[in-house]
Amino acid sequence: MANSAAPIGHTTWISVANHKGGCGKTTTVVNLAAEFARLKFSVLVIDLDPQANASLHIGKKHPSEVAVTCVDILLKDNPALPQAIHSDTNIEGVDLIYGSLTLGKAEDELKDLSPRPSEELRQKLDPLNGIYDIILIDCPPSLRLLTSNALAASTHYMIPIESGSQYGLYGVHDLTHHVEKLKRINPKLELLGALLVKHDERQNVCKIMERAAREQIGKLIPIKIPTSTKVNQAAIANMSLHAVDRSAKISREFKDLAQYIVNELKIKPIDHESAD
Repeated sequence: MANSAAPIGHTTWISVANHKGGCGKTTTVVNLAAEFARLKFSVLVIDLDPQANASLHIGKKHPSEVAVTCVDILLKDNPALPQAIHSDTNIEGVDLIYGSLTLGKAEDELKDLSPRPSEELRQKLDPLNGIYDIILIDCPPSLRLLTSNALAASTHYMIPIESGSQYGLYGVHDLTHHVEKLKRINPKLELLGALLVKHDERQNVCKIMERAAREQIGKLIPIKIPTSTKVNQAAIANMSLHAVDRSAKISREFKDLAQYIVNELKIKPIDHESAD
């Protein structure tokens, strides 16, 4: 059936997924979004994590103050999609659909309410295809329905790996197995690669993790994100790393990462006049 494929058209949908916590998913989403926007792409971030950290970083409101969040999109038959999208955010050029602390509860309800609980996000957000150049989805640290919905809606996914931890690859086999099952729903889903985060070339554990990630996942993104205190500074200030310190190594690496993805996927801004 045609509707079983990944979203097609001009929009690139990227899920940042790993069911291990603390591996840099939100930091990656926030700063990639900022760098894509600096490259003049239209960008939307969807926060599917019940912790809502991407919303707290990018958004100007607390998630509890927002009328329409990802919960409404997942559970309501006709969600007010225009009201869910917030363009007035802390990062210029980045729109946001807020997450919610109640997403975990919504995940449980979804199983009872929907005949295809892994496909709700794709179905509800299909009107956004051709509107944004790039949509980034911040996934929760689990392999349950929220992550399944993100992957089912995406054209691509990347796996952040905490390079500086010997447990960084814990459970990656479960994630790759889960993705393979999701490809029955979304056969066009493609791996961008594993992204090494908190990486230090001088540390043996990082060298070992790099080799292991290449063996287990098969594809490594050539850009590596170092450890930096700038990450917490940016989160506290509700700013991108570039806005905090554009000369910092970690800021330059996220800039290079965004450019790598644009080149790798051959992303071009949508020509809305031609589309009309």
